[in-house]
Amino acid sequence: MDGTILVADDDRTIRTVLTQALTRAGCKVHATSSLMTLMRWVEEGKGDLVISDVIMPDGNGLDALPRISKMRPGLPVIVISAQNTIMTAIQAAEAEAFDYLPKPFDLPDLMKRSAKALDQKRRAPKVVVAPREPGDDLPLVGRTPAMQALYRLVARVMNTELAVLITGESGTGKSLIARAIHDFSDRRTLPFVVAQAADLAGIDGPATLLSRARGGSIVFDEVADYDADTQARVVRMLDMLGDKAPRVMATSQTDLSARMEAGQFRQDLYYRLGGVTLHVPSLRERVEDIPLLAEHFLAKGERDLGAVRRLSQGAADLIRAYSWPGNVRQLENTIRRLLVTATETDIARSEVEQVLGQQPSPEPMTGLVEGDKLSASVARHLKRYFDLHGGQLPPPGVYQRILREVELPLIEIALDATAGNQAKCADLLGINRNTLRKKITDLDIRVTRRRKLM
Repeated sequence: MDGTILVADDDRTIRTVLTQALTRAGCKVHATSSLMTLMRWVEEGKGDLVISDVIMPDGNGLDALPRISKMRPGLPVIVISAQNTIMTAIQAAEAEAFDYLPKPFDLPDLMKRSAKALDQKRRAPKVVVAPREPGDDLPLVGRTPAMQALYRLVARVMNTELAVLITGESGTGKSLIARAIHDFSDRRTLPFVVAQAADLAGIDGPATLLSRARGGSIVFDEVADYDADTQARVVRMLDMLGDKAPRVMATSQTDLSARMEAGQFRQDLYYRLGGVTLHVPSLRERVEDIPLLAEHFLAKGERDLGAVRRLSQGAADLIRAYSWPGNVRQLENTIRRLLVTATETDIARSEVEQVLGQQPSPEPMTGLVEGDKLSASVARHLKRYFDLHGGQLPPPGVYQRILREVELPLIEIALDATAGNQAKCADLLGINRNTLRKKITDLDIRVTRRRKLM
């Protein structure tokens, strides 16, 4: 690489690491902890690239982007932030940042993006929308690659005319994604309408929905549940959209392509709704985000309920290890209940066990085609996992991560089926008892707790 890079971050360690790495790569580096100093350097014409944090002691890096673009239209800016929410990604896109990376970032990845920024000419700047503050009611928080890839895709499609199909298990936040696309798009001042199958009943149903939407956004909720007649009404409705048509979105827990192949969903409707597909990963697919979400809900509960609580180490370990069949919605409800029922400031592990033990039975798994082989189902999930990384390879270690995802529920279910008898469980699985014990330890499986929760 060749060029001068301006680094702005209030973390001395990050400034030091970036300065050393970029210098070794052949760049000149000016580093500061002050946004004011950064802006002075930009105004003076220094730098070929800016790498800036968002929250600085004397300002907000995102708020400074329009000023940087105005002063130096060709200067690329890479935003790095510990605020790993969909709002940060959207704000960075709205403010025309060259790129956005969540903290903690992968240094080689940042170096590659920096080299690309230095080599690629910036497009002519366009009018930007002032960044908006993230809402507390949107728990779209995550630093895992899957969530960051989703955030970037949302930011790219937000102001297009493409229909959006949002898929994912119950409780993952599909409706929140739809709401965020509307609230941060150019249609934000227009109506946002969620359509159920019942809303499309009757001759006047579709016309009434279009009248309510009035050029805003319309979301067909759980469209896989629509019967054949309702699907036909939606097709006719979409074919009659005029110049001031609403943005069309749909949500589904079920794999619509599989249902279409099985003859259970109209092909013409599938292709009308699937302009771009956004898959919202389950918590099982982003375990590393569970502590982050738990802290988010604890902070929200403190604001809403005035209850100051934090998780003990044992409670945090249990929350991270739990399977969360109800996904983010179940996690949020669990935290809110703990905020009310916990007897001490530090929430004990036993209190989490009690709440989880009283959870309703998980909903049956959706998205499987009748008669489908397990291998075909696994293959679909693996392909989806690779697709979520936006054309880039997943982080190294995929083989072990996938094995763990399969081994953990298999052993837990087998232990439950054998009432926790490890000898019977080992025989059922066809492995040595000592091997089973080692796997129980390595996978942090608590036999007694699993029996209690099931």
